[in-house]
Amino acid sequence: MVAKVISENEISLNGVYYPLVAPVQSSLASIYPGKIVIGDTTKDSQTRTSIIAWSNFQGGIGVNRMEGAGDVGRAWWSTCQLRYKNHLVMGGLATQTAAVSHGLSANQVGAIGELSDEVYAVWNGTASENPKLYKYNNTSDTWGSEISANIPDQVTDTITWTATNGTTYLVFAHYDSNGSGYSYSSNGTSWTNDTADTKFLTVWDDRLWGISHTGQLWWSYSIGSETNDAKIPLPSGYVTGMFVARDAGGEPIIYVSTKKGLFAHDAANAKFVETQLFLPFHPDAGKGAMRWRDSVYVPSGLGIYKYINGANAAVVTIMGPDRDDGLPSDKRGSIKHMEATHNELIAAVDATTAPNLTSGDAIPYQWSSHQGSEVIDSDTGYSSILGWDERGWETKWLSPTAGRGIDSMSVNNSYDDYRLWWGFNDRVYFMTMPSDIINPSEVSNFAYSESGTHETPWVNAGQSEVDKLALNLKIEVQDASSDETVIVQYATDYSESYTAMGTITSDGITKYQFASGAGTTFRAIKFKLTFARASGLTNKLKSPDVVSMTLEFRKKLPAKWGHQARINLNKSYKGKSSKDLRSSLVSAIESTTLVEFTFRDDSGGTRNYYVDVVSASGVEGTGYDERGMSTVNLVEP
Repeated sequence: MVAKVISENEISLNGVYYPLVAPVQSSLASIYPGKIVIGDTTKDSQTRTSIIAWSNFQGGIGVNRMEGAGDVGRAWWSTCQLRYKNHLVMGGLATQTAAVSHGLSANQVGAIGELSDEVYAVWNGTASENPKLYKYNNTSDTWGSEISANIPDQVTDTITWTATNGTTYLVFAHYDSNGSGYSYSSNGTSWTNDTADTKFLTVWDDRLWGISHTGQLWWSYSIGSETNDAKIPLPSGYVTGMFVARDAGGEPIIYVSTKKGLFAHDAANAKFVETQLFLPFHPDAGKGAMRWRDSVYVPSGLGIYKYINGANAAVVTIMGPDRDDGLPSDKRGSIKHMEATHNELIAAVDATTAPNLTSGDAIPYQWSSHQGSEVIDSDTGYSSILGWDERGWETKWLSPTAGRGIDSMSVNNSYDDYRLWWGFNDRVYFMTMPSDIINPSEVSNFAYSESGTHETPWVNAGQSEVDKLALNLKIEVQDASSDETVIVQYATDYSESYTAMGTITSDGITKYQFASGAGTTFRAIKFKLTFARASGLTNKLKSPDVVSMTLEFRKKLPAKWGHQARINLNKSYKGKSSKDLRSSLVSAIESTTLVEFTFRDDSGGTRNYYVDVVSASGVEGTGYDERGMSTVNLVEP
């Protein structure tokens, strides 16, 4: 039964009624949490307002929920450039080249290669159609007429090789259920087909090397004349790539990536040796594996193994975009291609299923990067190209269309421009890549995309149990105008429903108040910035630049009350003697559990408190005299 008090100068404590000497004194007992500053501590300017300051996202994407100050330099998802301190600008401009009227039933760009500073691309058809080869005209943005290469099978790999006689060749490996081989040319117009089974290519020891679908390795000093070498001890179709990197002794050797890990080529004994990077089976393991800087990088699904082959022991670490919280669900997938640039390791994430198929169907070869078939899942997302600079992952490009994968990639300096090229949805794209570290404030010729989005992680300020009140958001922006804009939005409590705060169209610091100054309560909060510039190539050198973003908020605990009561023990009260009252009071003071306390008549019990007796003092008689007074302090925990 809920206790209630109807008499003046009376309280109920632990079910016992006591008379008072004076009215109850009440005070707020909840302790206000100490202020915190996350991020740039120089922005600490208020005594009671806590601060979260963002000005550096060099840690990259992949953190969904921030855990302390260590994650303030991370984003959840972004298509903006994250490499620069105090600069958040739109991503690089991707150029879609002209369409090709190839007439093929399928529309996969099988490979992109380079010869004599010009780019060539092969479109694969179905297994019953011969691929078609075209050369790009950088001046007119056209692919010209089909080159009569007569490539008989679907292209799977390409390499540019300079033989010991000084002749440079562009070589395409091709394989499907109808046959296998490679095609080569030294001038781009006259092509020769060779029937040596070839699926992947590399160059080592002044020789051209190829490996077949069955894992048979061959080499050639003189193109068109091959000598068989080692055969990998795995079933047919397990080879997913081939490249050159250093062994434990520092010497370059051939490595072959497979669905079960990495194998090293022992040239002296013409055999393959299993390395310490042996993996559980994965249908996409090793696709695009390569050396970058001092390490080997081997993808497996969305993960990437960084492999350093030391003299005494190998070091394997995980650094793929699946680290931390991974990627948003509609952008997850498997890495199918990788390329090395001066500043970054580039990875293409295939976030799609095969076109026109449903869950459980098998992918025909032309939509898979290996012979045979693999069962698809039901996810269809947006493929992307990501960059790794040994600090974090950055999105270089996000596909505009769901349900399509990135077919191939290449990095070269054709047309005197250092570019990343890739195939997507029947078209070839390119993007100029920086060959050094740039500062957006000092580079006037960097081409930006027309839009970009940036999402912070969810932030609970390190105390999910404490209610927060968002007060102000301050954003400093440069290079903004009516055409170069930043839309600001926020969401709360893990709901992806965003509330618009406004659009920034001018330079300087823009201050937004939450709820017109009253504040917005939140357990967790995140922000989304949407960048835009005027469309067209004439405006490609412009991007709004977010210098910093600062959230001002207040933390507040739920109200807890403390009460002081001066209890009169000088007389019997409601059938209890002074001795009985004192005994009951001692029991309440010594209770190991909370005790009920009220001094109001409230049948609903809404003003009944469960309290600790945190202190007690008073005056009492001696001997048999139990009379006296006692002051008790009662506090909600």
